[in-house]
Amino acid sequence: MGAAVDGGPMSFFSKQFIDVIHWTESGDGTLAYRFPMEDMEIQNGGKLTVRDSQTAIFVNQGQIADVFRPGLYTLSTQTLPLLTNLMNWDKAFQSPFKSDVYFFSNRIQTNQKWGTATPITIRDKEFGAVRARAYGIYSYHIADAKTFHQKVSGTTPLYRVPDIEGQLRNTIVGRMTDSFGNSNINFLDMAGNQTQLGAAMLENLKPSFAELGLQLDTFIVESISLPEELQKLLDQRIGMNMIGDMGRYTQFQMANSIPIAAANEGGGAVGAGIGLGAGLAMGQGMAQTMANAMHPQAPPPAAPATGAPVASSSAPTEGSKFCISCGKAMPRIAKFCPECGSAQQ
Repeated sequence: MGAAVDGGPMSFFSKQFIDVIHWTESGDGTLAYRFPMEDMEIQNGGKLTVRDSQTAIFVNQGQIADVFRPGLYTLSTQTLPLLTNLMNWDKAFQSPFKSDVYFFSNRIQTNQKWGTATPITIRDKEFGAVRARAYGIYSYHIADAKTFHQKVSGTTPLYRVPDIEGQLRNTIVGRMTDSFGNSNINFLDMAGNQTQLGAAMLENLKPSFAELGLQLDTFIVESISLPEELQKLLDQRIGMNMIGDMGRYTQFQMANSIPIAAANEGGGAVGAGIGLGAGLAMGQGMAQTMANAMHPQAPPPAAPATGAPVASSSAPTEGSKFCISCGKAMPRIAKFCPECGSAQQ
């Protein structure tokens, strides 16, 4: 950096001339940086260094002039044709000049997070209206420094990633709401194909980023979920679908309980056995009821017609006789009735 002095008897005036213009990024997250000019002027023949992943722009009185890609440049009317035209230089300038110089980082800004602050309503063929949440990460970089300067960063001395983060996140959520709301894809299909959904959103969002001079490089959907109360209902429905045949499910549960009951000893085994026995009895009762309903039993035989001889339950059997006094059956060889005590013939 050089200096020139011009003064008079009663005054002293000093100017500083810039010999080298360059920018070394101090850390991650910086998108645009204005070179500090203050009262300094650019020296004719000065050097401009633009490093890899950088773009430099000369701006004269609010108008974008020359754009420089990575490289080392000697500043002259030949390397600054647009600025030369704006400054009305008809020949090589001999004196220093003033111009704003902006540097832009073209590095990919990775691991940028996005998410839905409120649930998105989805029309679902299976569940009806579903409110879902989603979140993930994305990455981008400045692809058009002129557009980014004109529409985003402007004359800001230092423009960082957090300065545009809110706008990009709202753009993503807005486009995702439109995509979800107009899609005919079931919620379960979307949740099971997050990679394909992320690829579709990447293509859908690229034009919105390009309008700002940015290129969207990656877009990843990490999770799609339901609010807690809806997730519980979905879990219950999935559980019922997994159970299927209730009869077979009950048999399966009982079969699993048998080795558990057998492995227990003492009171635990007794309790498990009682519960298992009750379950088995209930199952047998239900099975018997169903069997009776499907195969009714035959009715008991009808009583014999009136007048037909009926066998008496009190008829004497072989080796017995009737008492001659009370008529009770008694052993044939007995001399006295065991009931009334009367003598027999």
